[in-house]
Amino acid sequence: MAHEHRNFGLGVVGAGMGAKPHALALNALKDRISVRGVYRRNREQLDQFCREYDLPAAASYEALLEDPSVDAILVLTTPNAREELVAAACKAGKHVLMEKPVERSTEAAERIVATCDKAGVTLGVIFQHRFRAASQALAQKVASGELGTLQAAQLVVPWWRPQQGYYDQPGRGTFAQDGGGVLITQAIHSLDLMLSLTGPAKAVTAMTATTGLHRIETEDFVAGGVEFVNGAVGGLIATTANFPGGPESLTLNFDKASATLTRGVLTLNWLDGRTETVGEEASTSGGGADPMAFPFQWHQAQIADFAEAVQAGRQPVSTGHTALNVHRLIDALIRSGKEGKRVEV
Repeated sequence: MAHEHRNFGLGVVGAGMGAKPHALALNALKDRISVRGVYRRNREQLDQFCREYDLPAAASYEALLEDPSVDAILVLTTPNAREELVAAACKAGKHVLMEKPVERSTEAAERIVATCDKAGVTLGVIFQHRFRAASQALAQKVASGELGTLQAAQLVVPWWRPQQGYYDQPGRGTFAQDGGGVLITQAIHSLDLMLSLTGPAKAVTAMTATTGLHRIETEDFVAGGVEFVNGAVGGLIATTANFPGGPESLTLNFDKASATLTRGVLTLNWLDGRTETVGEEASTSGGGADPMAFPFQWHQAQIADFAEAVQAGRQPVSTGHTALNVHRLIDALIRSGKEGKRVEV
């Protein structure tokens, strides 16, 4: 039994479109993390998923919660199905790692974070862009202060999602299931990465729209100005109406250098004339018609960080609390777009 104690036990709930990189990551982490079972309501699709990735199926969600070898639950359901699942996991004393966003509304997200805090369980939120080598290299440089003070930021998420085959899926592009459009469903990754490097936002001035390229309830184009707490300013454009879709890019302008993250590469342009690059160019980033076209290694690094955090009794890199920062920024952008004025975050 010694082997069982050494490995981190994980139960998985939900096995839809977003589960593929998780399954690949978990297979790559087999020596450290044991998947004790996967559960989703549709038995046929569950069996197919488990066969495809050689993972064990669970009889029910309750069975996972009752299994003493399960240390944590990985929640991969749509955001509208989260609150009860997390509450049940907390009651069973299981730690929780969940796909972004935390929930559809910031209020529901805050309730989930509070439930985990109260139960004393660790809550991690999947924002795999932080785990690219280039992102980690920039995070270290920002933390060390060697780049100087942040003055300005530009974020562009120029993605494409087709109506046919993507938005035509039941529930997609609706407030009831997704809670919002391009910001909470797609650009949330880049916004989280930006905030992890810039620090929190103070106020925004934005414009939001749904273009004629999509028949959806939610926004597919946002342009906004951001004022950060530390005095820096920023601008962002996020869309799923940019055919055929391009890689997102984040540029941060510091006193001593400008740093650009795009396609998994960090480029540092120092004001003294030096140039540095870190990372390998990713062939795809999920910016085009296939939302799952990206490497699974980032998920692998994040799942490993979460398991290590739980075992070491520390907080993971991406927590429920850090996720609330990005939820509040998204709320402010949407409200600013609706009201046509500057909104405090």
